[in-house]
Parts: sequence; C-alpha cells; structure tokens
Amino acid sequence: MTATTLRAEDGRPAVRVERRLAHPVEKVWRALTEPSHLNRWFPFDVEADLKVGGTVRFVEKEGGSTLGGVITDLEPPRLIAYSWETDHLRWELRPEDGGCVLVLVHTVDDRYGMASFATGWQACLDGMEQVLAGRPVTAGGDPAAMDAVHERFVAELGLDRATVTETGDGWRLRYERQLVRPDSVAWPALVGDGAPAAGGPVPAGCVPAGLAAGAVTEVTPSRALEYDWLDGGRAAGRVRWELGTGTGHGARLVLTQTGPSDATPPLDGWHEHIERFASALTAAQRT
Repeated sequence: MTATTLRAEDGRPAVRVERRLAHPVEKVWRALTEPSHLNRWFPFDVEADLKVGGTVRFVEKEGGSTLGGVITDLEPPRLIAYSWETDHLRWELRPEDGGCVLVLVHTVDDRYGMASFATGWQACLDGMEQVLAGRPVTAGGDPAAMDAVHERFVAELGLDRATVTETGDGWRLRYERQLVRPDSVAWPALVGDGAPAAGGPVPAGCVPAGLAAGAVTEVTPSRALEYDWLDGGRAAGRVRWELGTGTGHGARLVLTQTGPSDATPPLDGWHEHIERFASALTAAQRT
C-alpha cells in the first residue's frame, strides 16, 4: 500500500511517499544502495561513494548526460539521503510486522511538477518490488495507466487550483498545470483547427463558460495566446494562455487573468474548463 502527500521541507515543496513492503529492512537496504539491485529499478544508473559527503553520479541508462549529487545522511540500514542536482532524496526504512515501511521524501523547487514526480516514483517503487521478489522489472508500465495516475495525483496533491493575488488596481488569477501531452498536441486541442490571429476571434477552447471574450491581442503559435475579456461590452482585463517546458514529456500550462476589484475572479469556471482540457489531452494519442 502506498500513501503520497505534498509537504514543505526546509521551505521548499516536497512529495512524501510511504510504502509498506513485505521484505525485511536489510533486503530493502540492498535494493536502495547496491548497484546490482538499485540500477535495475532506479531511473538512472547510480554510482555512489557510500559515506557522508561522498559523491553520487546519476548516469543516463542509454548514454547522455550525467548528473551529480552528494550524500547528506547515512545510517545503514535505516537511512540514506543525497542531493540530486538541486533536488534532495531522503530514504528511510523502519521494520514493521515481518516487513518494513519505506518512506521517501523528494524535495524540489517545482511544486507543479509534483504529480509527475509522484507518478514516476510509484512506477519506480513498483520496479523495486519486482526486484525484491526476484522478478523481471517491467519498465515504464502502461502509459495510459500512468496518465490516469498523474491526473489523480494532480487532484490529491491540490495542484488543480488557481491562486489569486491583489494588484494595485484589481486582481491577478494564476493557474499552473502540468499536462500529460507536449505542446504539439496541447496547442491544437486548445485552439482547434484554425490559426488564431491578433484582432481575430478567440478560439472557443480558450474561453470558460460565463466569460465574454473580446478579440485576440497576441499569438505565438504553439506557445501563447492572449485576449481581452469583456464586462458590459468593454474590456475589463486580459486572459493569457502559455505553454512551456514541463516535467517529463508534457507541456506546462500557465493561465493568467487580470481583472478589476469590483469583478469576482471566476475560479470555478476556470477550474472546470482546464480540467476538461486536461482530460481531453489524457485521451489524446501519445506522439
């Protein structure tokens, strides 16, 4: 059984994963620290000098870049922690009822990538359990199932809600959402078959229910679209959609809307609209 939560760690966002394993601490410790076990399920091949302050190298399995880290904590066979570039991983084991409980805390800077990290760790820990059971590791798992897990984590970790901040003359709504498809898929799903242009109509996919759209004010194909929204037939603020680089293979969506103090930010309308958009992307074929 696995429990995953979002928390703060030293002022940074962290995802905490707890899993009950039907294996003793010593056996799981080998899976965490011995390359012949660890490198069968971990996303990189790991080369570590097992001492506090020792270096850690994360080598891509099919060649390419090598990332670095340092061991920050080591108490065999209970605890190992190390940096991974700017991230930090902390693995703890405690015995329980003939097996043990594994707790992973992954500290990062990217709060909105947490659903991707949680999904990836779930797949990795499934692989670890296969190693512990002496079975072949099934790499990656079913992509459709992983997409569904990602979307579930978005909701469970509270990553599906906008924030609203006060400005000098009104408010600014901001919604950041990791998507499961790249911009090459997300952009056509957002704007439809046409090619929106400045001064032209706003694609229906960019407008939530209850919001009146004016004209497009800016377009950067596959990257950004901005338009005026109307109140009483007059421009009341701006809406901007942006697609950028995200975690994994999906684009990162950032949606912003500005408005005057006497207007109410349409939080529910945007939440429903963007969740429908994300759901449609989940159903789209991977490229």
